[in-house]
Amino acid sequence: MNLIAQHGNNSLLDSVDARTKLAGSNRMEILLFELGTHETFGINVFKVREVSKTPSITKAPNMPNGVEGLISLRGNVIPVVSLSKVMGLTDAPSERGGSMMVTEYSKRTLGFLVHSVDRIIRVEWDKVRAPEAITSGAHDYITAITEVMGRLVSIVDVEQIMANTFGDALVGQIEPINDAHEINVFYVDDSAVARRKIAEVLDKLGVKHKHAQNGLEAWTRLSSMAGAAQQAGRSVRDELSLIMVDAEMPEMDGYVLTRNIKSDSRFDEIPVVMHSSLSSEANRAMGKSVGVDSYVAKFDADALAETLRPLLLKSLRD
Repeated sequence: MNLIAQHGNNSLLDSVDARTKLAGSNRMEILLFELGTHETFGINVFKVREVSKTPSITKAPNMPNGVEGLISLRGNVIPVVSLSKVMGLTDAPSERGGSMMVTEYSKRTLGFLVHSVDRIIRVEWDKVRAPEAITSGAHDYITAITEVMGRLVSIVDVEQIMANTFGDALVGQIEPINDAHEINVFYVDDSAVARRKIAEVLDKLGVKHKHAQNGLEAWTRLSSMAGAAQQAGRSVRDELSLIMVDAEMPEMDGYVLTRNIKSDSRFDEIPVVMHSSLSSEANRAMGKSVGVDSYVAKFDADALAETLRPLLLKSLRD
């Protein structure tokens, strides 16, 4: 069923409570859409506020490449981005007359023009893979792939789209932590843009850090660290001060990863911070339900630094 016909102009998130229960189940719901290239793309439903037909768009001067203009949506002026242009799909037809997804990402609201919107489907994160094998011209903007009813679905990397369209978020002056060389942070994020920005913040704080690129890799490495420490008669806390997780990741999401960490006594008293572009209260509640110690929305370097600082200082005192 066409999702626009099914939902009209109403919010896609009518059943937030039901979707919140997906936390810890290693499943997510994605909205399928097309860009006129006979490929199927997807975006996490939690990033989408609503879907509508393409509205009248006001052109504006000095817009970045791929930004079609501005619209007024319930009193707010938001930019509208042509996904096919940003992703370099030059053979895609114009999305004018197609559909618009209104997305909320890292506290920013954007309109994404697409050729057509299909439906919402539920997928298992362990069936989602990194996109090494993709040959599409949009490869740089794909964070993961999965298969749905015999169709390959490319899940778009909204962080990369935002960074390439509007520029990277700047990391300003951050006061370093005294004795930060004694602090070790482990973080995991499937987005190269996010990993680069997290590393900048941690470098400015002066702490040592390691990372993984998806939840399963992170859990494998964390388990290995804990096992090695146990064999040596030490606590993993001696070499790990804090763990930071993304929410959406291939193979194992941040909710399952957090639940695994919190249910393993070897990681007792090591705080887990969820750092996610899914910034709604529902997502904060999902994080809290699996035991995260703090939740911070991407990407605000100052907010991230000030969320981490007291937890890292506490690890020094302990």
